[in-house]
Amino acid sequence: MKKVAIVTGGGSGLGYAIAERFIQNGIITVIAGRDKEKLDKAKQTLGDLCHVQTCDVSDLASIPAFVNKVIEQFGQIDILVNNAGINQKKEFTEVTDEEFNRVITTNLSAVFSMSREVVKHMLTRNTGCIINISSMAAQYGLPKVIAYSASKTAIDGLTRAMAVELSPKGIRVNAIAPGFIYSEMTAKALDSDPERKAKVFGRTPMGIMGQPGDIGDAAYFLASDAAKYITGVILPVDGGNSIGF
Repeated sequence: MKKVAIVTGGGSGLGYAIAERFIQNGIITVIAGRDKEKLDKAKQTLGDLCHVQTCDVSDLASIPAFVNKVIEQFGQIDILVNNAGINQKKEFTEVTDEEFNRVITTNLSAVFSMSREVVKHMLTRNTGCIINISSMAAQYGLPKVIAYSASKTAIDGLTRAMAVELSPKGIRVNAIAPGFIYSEMTAKALDSDPERKAKVFGRTPMGIMGQPGDIGDAAYFLASDAAKYITGVILPVDGGNSIGF
């Protein structure tokens, strides 16, 4: 019996890399996101084990129906990866309440709601694995991303609290905290800001950026039986950035 996974924000970036690793290992993977075109394009390269469902996680009221649809189609959900997230870079005093709340809704409230609905089904089988995506912004202070930092720090607390409550019932909950991972966007941002680039690499002991596949590998490990005795951890995949000086 193949396992079934949901990866939110699975159409690109880290979500795509995670979905790719799952599919390579024979896991039926539902990629979810707002942009159907982007999801369909991802499915073309990910192949037959990839299934597409549109879902705007910031619309909390739509989440139960989305989860029920996956259950109707596949009968079970074994793995949930809460990867969808947004960021906003702005001076602290210029961030409006609406902007702050928008980031919190997508990055935190949606993770709670999605997990709650999926767990209802996992509890009927006493098994399951949830992986949240944290950030270096939860490990140390980063300027101009106040809402993002708040949301990701909360994700760490949510992960631990969920793990303690759900692990006795067979559901493991962990998080991955990516460091600086290569994408055209991050490379461009760092190349245009030599000072920031020097800071990033200066405090990353391995001296290089990670690849999206590094996050995919970590997610697959945490979802696999190789991690069957691991729950409640926030796993930095960051080349040592979080402990660098």
